[in-house]
Amino acid sequence: MPDRVPPLTVGLPVYNGAKFIAMAIDSILAQTYGDFELVISDNASTDDTEAICRTYVESDTRVRYTRNETNIGAAPNYNRLLEISQSKYFKWAAHDDVLAPQYLGRCIAVLDNRPSVVVCHTETVYIDENGATCGAFDDRLDLCSVRPHERYRDYLFRPYPKCNAIFGVIRTEALRRTPLFGCYLSSDRVLLGELALRGEICRVPEPLFLRREHPHQAWKVNPTRELQEAWFDPRRKGKITFPSWRLLLEHARAVMRVPMRRSERLLCLRQLGTWIRQNDGALVRDLLIRG
Repeated sequence: MPDRVPPLTVGLPVYNGAKFIAMAIDSILAQTYGDFELVISDNASTDDTEAICRTYVESDTRVRYTRNETNIGAAPNYNRLLEISQSKYFKWAAHDDVLAPQYLGRCIAVLDNRPSVVVCHTETVYIDENGATCGAFDDRLDLCSVRPHERYRDYLFRPYPKCNAIFGVIRTEALRRTPLFGCYLSSDRVLLGELALRGEICRVPEPLFLRREHPHQAWKVNPTRELQEAWFDPRRKGKITFPSWRLLLEHARAVMRVPMRRSERLLCLRQLGTWIRQNDGALVRDLLIRG
């Protein structure tokens, strides 16, 4: 553990990421903002991930590597990285994504100057397996209203429900007040929704996040709901679940958990109720499939 705690911890969870992890690490270490630590949590990889990571530990004092004895599941491995961190700011990084050199600096500047912002991210560009650009993406996540229910409304009803902003730079204090990633499908949506309730989410209008699309992504190699749930948490393998109902319950819990005025809470619950009515087909399908 370094004697001085840097302002930012970048947490990189990985399982069998040997094909892309060197490119991800290189892009992090090449940032124009360099006052951070990179902590890698290896979820018992069986490929060359460990050997690759250890070469970076030897060559850059900012890099720390830890390894789980067994695969504890994706969600616990993500959460473990925050438990390790003592920094003011925290960022998750995927082993197969790439950051433009200005990414961290742009986000840190916003957070340093705007205390009301809890998450800062940038525009996204998608790249393929070989690093070629294959499209830009606008997730509409620039939520800067001072009223929680307006931020929550704009979060719930945006047309593209992807969660690229979860890989933004986040205030650690706000993140620690959440339950982090849950061991259920789409827990990243609940986590990001709760962060939107706790403060503003700012998007820097520059395409500095390069998210990789490739055949080996977890949701592609685990195509069924059951396999995806086991990826989040191996203990869930073979258990009957109702993911749409769980998602609804966790959203409601987040609204009740975040401190706010009673009037704001009621407006947030109203927005959630409208969202439920628009998605009741998924809830019914859960009952029919599992019933």
